[in-house]
Amino acid sequence: MAAERLYLDHAATTPMLPAAKAAMIDALDRWANPSSPHADGRAARATLERARARIAEALGWRGHVIFTSGASEAIAIGLMRAKAARVVTSPVEHDSVLRVTPGAERLAVDGDGIISVRHSRAGGDDGVMFAIQHVNNETGVIQPLDVLERDGALLFADCAQSAGKLALPDADMIAISAHKFGGPPGIGALLVRDLGLLHAGGGQEQGYRAGTENLPAILAMAAALEARADWLPNAARLRARLDAGVEAAGGQVVARDAPRIPAIASYRMPGLSARAQLIQFDLAGISVSAGSACSSGSLKTSHVLHAMGWDEAAANKVVRVSFGPQTGAADVERFLGQWTAMATRTSVR
Repeated sequence: MAAERLYLDHAATTPMLPAAKAAMIDALDRWANPSSPHADGRAARATLERARARIAEALGWRGHVIFTSGASEAIAIGLMRAKAARVVTSPVEHDSVLRVTPGAERLAVDGDGIISVRHSRAGGDDGVMFAIQHVNNETGVIQPLDVLERDGALLFADCAQSAGKLALPDADMIAISAHKFGGPPGIGALLVRDLGLLHAGGGQEQGYRAGTENLPAILAMAAALEARADWLPNAARLRARLDAGVEAAGGQVVARDAPRIPAIASYRMPGLSARAQLIQFDLAGISVSAGSACSSGSLKTSHVLHAMGWDEAAANKVVRVSFGPQTGAADVERFLGQWTAMATRTSVR
């Protein structure tokens, strides 16, 4: 009998938590449009607003919550409608940030992909907004956002990989996505400290987003945030074992000594391309990825690794492993057994 598949791609999407599933199923009976003026619509609206407050409370957020279809839409709304003269970002951001900021200034990063907390802004104007990812989706590196010297500039933080796991940074706008922390796909939010920072554009969500709100998914997102447990200490132990095992087998840990979230790690296997690794892991029943899920279908070499100074040959051999609450020690050992076997076959060719 074939072994049960091992899922180690939680940074792409993680399974819904039982509490989120239950909340979504229950909410399917609440089918009224929250914008309708009749009693059914008003009841749906009241439920929606309670969920909005629950999500803010669970995240420790004191500003506004604008529901979106996910982090990518939240990023597009926040960066394209911001009342800022210009956006400054970095070359290691998610593709969804780079796509909507063509021509923007990109801050330099070091070999671990970390921006300098000290920098100069040409012109010194007050209309600048930094758009920086809190946790990198490929390497797991945590940016030091809370000590970033902004000189009065606004901060937009992409927290798709950190919300529900780490405390939110002190930012003016934050993008989150429910399917990264045990909620359903297709729902997220833009957290905004002051709505005056945005140009309006839509008939729903306080005038900042168009489209009927997805109430079942919103309620599931709230339930996922409220139900989450602190599993990162266990993930840190598992990642430490994985790091050591990969290095013992001749592999390289990306950004090994940088501050990294325990749930994400990337590794280079000398002599074997990421494409070949993914095929062999998949045949062995193990799901991992190369780069981010948004670009892994094309298997393009990671722009994040290029920005960190990796050449094409080295970057082309890196795969990402990411944990969820369900990941255990036996899962890490199974992955390491496959990794070691693949590395050994490669080294003796």
